[in-house]
Amino acid sequence: MTVPVPAYPTPSGLLRDKRVVITAAAGAGIGFATAKRCAEEGAKLVVSDIHERRLAAACEALSGLASEPVHGVLCDVRDDSSVVALAQAAGERLGGVDVWINNAGLGGAAAIVDMTDEEWARVLDITLTGTFRCMRAAMRCMRDQGGVIVNNASVLGWRAQKLQAHYAAAKAGVMALTRCAALEGADFGVRVNAVAPSLAMHPFLEKVTPPGLLEELTGREAYGRAAEPWEVANVIVFLASELSSYMTGEILSVSSQRA
Repeated sequence: MTVPVPAYPTPSGLLRDKRVVITAAAGAGIGFATAKRCAEEGAKLVVSDIHERRLAAACEALSGLASEPVHGVLCDVRDDSSVVALAQAAGERLGGVDVWINNAGLGGAAAIVDMTDEEWARVLDITLTGTFRCMRAAMRCMRDQGGVIVNNASVLGWRAQKLQAHYAAAKAGVMALTRCAALEGADFGVRVNAVAPSLAMHPFLEKVTPPGLLEELTGREAYGRAAEPWEVANVIVFLASELSSYMTGEILSVSSQRA
């Protein structure tokens, strides 16, 4: 049995006038879906990505939804100077940052016996260290005013899957980083939480996943289908909003996988 996709949510102003930064927000995945939901909920947006053309297209698509122009800033999370420049640009264009959503990450499939140091390091650098660089920049922006950071982890931070050792290790690191940062952020009013999706289907995922794997993973979901990217974005919006005001250091699974 497949549980049908629910109706798309009706906006309710959960992020009205919040100044929000979202990394890896171009394309068709969770990042863009999150930017769209934030815009619909009244946020003022700076979105970043490493792909210039896709970033421009994302900003154009989002600008029709937001109350103010959506600002796009190129950013490579592997480069700390690029991350610092993103934080500076966000501060200048929005007048500060209230919410920072870390979506940038890199997957791939490789067996441990065949994996090169370069493959391992690239996934860790983008997915874990990139999140660290962005969190550091965000916390520096927020330490005098407070704010919210939401990281994108994965159920693979908890669960094993063949050919995913580098990605799973990186996402487990994001979870641990989230918990440690939450304790430090509490000292100056910054909440830090994460989502851990199982499977959110979008065209780019289909391009980078080995044949047959998506069907196998979908079969593990109790709902008989993958999540829509906006279903994950809904949970990110919740964590970014005041509805989660007493939550920090938490990892919320967005999954219908059987235990």
